[in-house]
Amino acid sequence: MAAATPLGLLLARGALRSPFKRPRPGVAFSGGEVVVSGLRVDLTRLAAYERVCGFATGEDSLPVTYPHVLGFPAAMDIMSRGDFPLPLLGLVHTSIEITRRRSLAAGGTYELAVRVDHLAPHRRGTEAFVVTELREGGTVVWESTSTYLARHRTQETTTAPGESQQTPLPVLDEWHLGADVGRRYGAASGDRNPIHLHPLTARLFGFPRAIAHGMWTVARCLAAQGTPPDVHVRADFRAPVPLPGSVTFGTDGDRFELREAGDAGRLHVSGRVTGSCPDAR
Repeated sequence: MAAATPLGLLLARGALRSPFKRPRPGVAFSGGEVVVSGLRVDLTRLAAYERVCGFATGEDSLPVTYPHVLGFPAAMDIMSRGDFPLPLLGLVHTSIEITRRRSLAAGGTYELAVRVDHLAPHRRGTEAFVVTELREGGTVVWESTSTYLARHRTQETTTAPGESQQTPLPVLDEWHLGADVGRRYGAASGDRNPIHLHPLTARLFGFPRAIAHGMWTVARCLAAQGTPPDVHVRADFRAPVPLPGSVTFGTDGDRFELREAGDAGRLHVSGRVTGSCPDAR
């Protein structure tokens, strides 16, 4: 099955159906998978993505985060369907785990498969686990698992550990983010969620300012961090990054983080890079 519906229409479909969905404990979903065959990368859009995220341009390999962009429309296809029990509006991307087994040629031909693997209870609601696989010649060469949280009342009373209180990592750089980062990333990735584009549209969803895409923040960190061809990455999205704004990038070589600039140092993103991964299946 190929995901042919434009991403904007999928987001609109999900938005229209969201008010009729009531997330609650114990919901389940098994919606199959979306498979896109004969996939080739648009090199012009890839170059725009590399520029906005800080990756080197003109390389004959895909940035480690780029297959997520390729799979995002298929994920939205599944999560905007009427039988998907969680409302698309309000879903929060809470984490991503990526395994790349080798360098991926920008000019290659791939098969992409995306599925909602399962739903699981979370202390703040229900999480959807979305698995994306990029295959070449029948072999999985890249895969990821993203978690998306739908908030609702639960019986869970425990609280999360105080991640933001951990000692900050050594600061490598400070970045001053313009108000247009969300619009530039949206144009390159296709993800034009209104909360990322303008203050006025962000306010409609409860944000005083536009916020950066979570996947832009982790891509920007990994562009600065650097990754080997075979790599495993885990990143957790802790708090939104308001635009415009200033952030600090910290790393100890393996772990990385993005924090609000200044004394408060609110933690936005934390992650770890491991320079090897399991054998290909």
